[in-house]
Amino acid sequence: MADPQGFLTTRERELPARRPVPVRLQDWREVYEAQDVDQLRRQAGRCMDCGIPFCHSGCPLGNLIPEWNDLAWKGQWREAIERLHATNNFPEFTGRLCPAPCETACVLGINQPAVTIKQVEVTTIDRAFEAGAVVPQPPERLSGKTVAVVGSGPAGLAAAQQLTRAGHTVAVFERADRPGGLLRYGIPEFKMEKAVLDRRIAQMEAEGTRFRCGVAVGEEITGAQLRARYDAVVLAVGATVPRDLPVPGRELHGIHQAMEYLPQGNRAALGETVEGQILATGKDVIVIGGGDTGADCIGTALRQGARSVTSLEIMPRPGEERSPAHPWPTYPMIYRVASAHEEGGERVYAVSTTELVGDDSGHVAGLRLTEVEFVDGRFSPVAGTEREIPAQLVLLAMGFLGPQAEGFVEQLGVELDERSNVVRDNTYMTSVPGVFVAGDAGRGQSLIVWAIAEGRAAAHGVDSWLMGTPSQLPRPINPTDRPLTI
Repeated sequence: MADPQGFLTTRERELPARRPVPVRLQDWREVYEAQDVDQLRRQAGRCMDCGIPFCHSGCPLGNLIPEWNDLAWKGQWREAIERLHATNNFPEFTGRLCPAPCETACVLGINQPAVTIKQVEVTTIDRAFEAGAVVPQPPERLSGKTVAVVGSGPAGLAAAQQLTRAGHTVAVFERADRPGGLLRYGIPEFKMEKAVLDRRIAQMEAEGTRFRCGVAVGEEITGAQLRARYDAVVLAVGATVPRDLPVPGRELHGIHQAMEYLPQGNRAALGETVEGQILATGKDVIVIGGGDTGADCIGTALRQGARSVTSLEIMPRPGEERSPAHPWPTYPMIYRVASAHEEGGERVYAVSTTELVGDDSGHVAGLRLTEVEFVDGRFSPVAGTEREIPAQLVLLAMGFLGPQAEGFVEQLGVELDERSNVVRDNTYMTSVPGVFVAGDAGRGQSLIVWAIAEGRAAAHGVDSWLMGTPSQLPRPINPTDRPLTI
């Protein structure tokens, strides 16, 4: 364990400071400053010898959190990264982007602020890269089997790395011009700089994983052709069909899905020229949806110089503390302030959009809304609360319904469930032999930590199926093991 008295002597939870808002709004760099290593080690020392580490139950990857907390506290960073990599291919991604259900399951969090697990994680991997301790791990021998992974988000990357290390020849197909999926063009630079992604892609290429970018699978290569060329196929295409807003005025110009807006902003932040870019500069911006994607839109709009930003959420404002409906160690619905919320804008809760109002040119000029209350299992408008707020740019960040069925998924002939997700068994194989699915395409919209866990688990299933023997690859989860808790 870490410091036996650490949780008694260091009672405060300390995280690295965020850069001042006026400073960080002038650039696209990550918002956090470096944390003093001694301070971080003291925080790792707060990890208790709690008998049953409930942080494990909060983490779909089954990260060995007490072990690498102990090693970080002792300053044994090389040993710490080995324990961290034992269960997680990409701690540099989860350490920046995961909402940390492990921390809300921390035993210390029952009556004290939880251990800063996520910060210990990201510091451990960043120090490992700086020290040259993250090196390629090519297989000792090749199996002669080939695998196509469609999609290079976290699920696809995790499956590809595991299968490459098992000795299979793996090609990752990505329709964008560079690999990474939403990690590259969906996550803003201020949350994760793309150099973090590029260094991991370089490691995978050195191990033997091949990336085929700019390839629209289903068009340039069909499902039948892919199955004929490869011994197995892994679908890791994500849940890309966005939830829409069917209200009067939806057809007006200036109303966009978040995933139309954010990739353009990311490309521009990386120095690319984006023709016809959707910009928030000088506009009143409304973001519909209060989740992480909505926060990403807020931070991007503020950096582009929006005149005002308003975030709308149909749910009531959460409380500051756990409610009886979310007892420890479940992930609680509480009021959280992301870095983007800290930077500006207004958050409005318990409202529903009734109409989008346009000007004479057919461009959105305002949004009409009403307050709502939850009655008899549904949201009902509150009489007399209707109002209109100005908007020249409306961004829809209301989540995703499932993978795009038209094209490649349809060509493969895989079965879909009632929620339009790809059906799979407990080995992650779809209804078509040799075709597997991992991540949001089979699970539905979820967390990055679930995507990586499913990519690793799917790789176990693929390896077992290809070789006809139980795989030696780790299998962190089963899709029926436990319900989604966040």
